[in-house]
Amino acid sequence: LGDMSIIKGDLRESEGLLACLEEHQPDEIYNLAGPSSPAASWDEVAMVGDIAGLGVGRLLDAVRNVTPKARFYQASSSELFGNPVEVPQRETTPFQPRNPYGISKLYAHWLTVRYRERYGIHALSGILFNHESPRRGDIFVTRKITRRAAEIKLGLAAELRLGNLDARRDWGYAGDYVLAMWLMLQHQPADDFVIGTGVTHSVREFCELAFARLDLDYRDYVVQDEAYFRPVEPAQLVADSSKAQRVLGWQAEVSFSELVYRMVDVDLKLLQNV
Repeated sequence: LGDMSIIKGDLRESEGLLACLEEHQPDEIYNLAGPSSPAASWDEVAMVGDIAGLGVGRLLDAVRNVTPKARFYQASSSELFGNPVEVPQRETTPFQPRNPYGISKLYAHWLTVRYRERYGIHALSGILFNHESPRRGDIFVTRKITRRAAEIKLGLAAELRLGNLDARRDWGYAGDYVLAMWLMLQHQPADDFVIGTGVTHSVREFCELAFARLDLDYRDYVVQDEAYFRPVEPAQLVADSSKAQRVLGWQAEVSFSELVYRMVDVDLKLLQNV
């Protein structure tokens, strides 16, 4: 990891946050901590609110008191929009989250705005849409697809059962989005930005590309199973990143197909090396 140091922390403990900032005096702070599954947030409502919501308040207070000159990035989410009143969604689109994850993120988002206004700290939020990479956890549909496709190619599995194959998402490459985070913090004055590709693709398209990468036809292996359907399928979430393109000079570089190929290639290599 070179010059990087790993320090354990907990957004539920104010004293630990204060001590960490006091010791290390960071110039830039990126808060990416928190539960990451909107669907699973219904199972741990209090915990999600304490970390993704109140935890951000504790961290902002630590920044204000210990490192007020530091630049602070808060990871907001497209889940803020919930059932959007317009498509695509931009910075001015009204928020109306529909799950505990989105509600907690909305609390943190507005708190970041108010700390910026009240205390003059350089604090901002990036409203990021779905971003994927080979590091994606296997509870997410993208990684489920690429890993199982690799397992089938190697004879380790026979099928993949999924929910609604026609569900659509605005999927981008995480590396592109990390660059967007950095660009946001370099910009003066602090401001909030929507980040996404502006294009949606279906789960079916993801499967088709993933299996084709391995010379397989997804239709021979993927089973659409109603048991995996979501009770309420998320509304059409698609980003309008024109502000980030205009102000920050940012745009998504890695295409949807290249993203899928990268994930498949890494999963195949990982399984071959087991």
